[in-house]
Amino acid sequence: MKKTLATVAVLATLATGAVAELPQAVKARQGQFNLMALNLGILGGMAKGQIDYSAEAAQAAADNLVAVSSIHQAALWPEGTDNMSIDGTRAQPVIWENIDDVMAKWGAFGEAALAMQAAAGTGKDAIGPNMGKLGGSCKGCHDTYRAPQ
Repeated sequence: MKKTLATVAVLATLATGAVAELPQAVKARQGQFNLMALNLGILGGMAKGQIDYSAEAAQAAADNLVAVSSIHQAALWPEGTDNMSIDGTRAQPVIWENIDDVMAKWGAFGEAALAMQAAAGTGKDAIGPNMGKLGGSCKGCHDTYRAPQ
């Protein structure tokens, strides 16, 4: 057992060293965006008919979006974590020149998530219009503050 744990520890150390280490704030904000993408994908798939509608799954995805939207953002956006300062992020430096606008757009995402939360479990037809609001809130930030791939 001790040998197995030691092997796992060595492998974890090697794997960690093989990847350039991003600041914790960048990892955290990318993690939140990954959670958003996962749940938006579930809801979007249901709206498009690519995933069978399930009131329970739709509600869970919407609840998750609201939970993510409630994360206090200040610690996730320290200056110097833009794509011109470090590799591994698409955050543009203009974010920190307009941080109040970025946070307002984050608030708009939260409002759209709350609207989806109220509608998601009521039926497939309620998802589509709310996906538009969510997508618009994401696009509003991405168009200005996220570098293309």
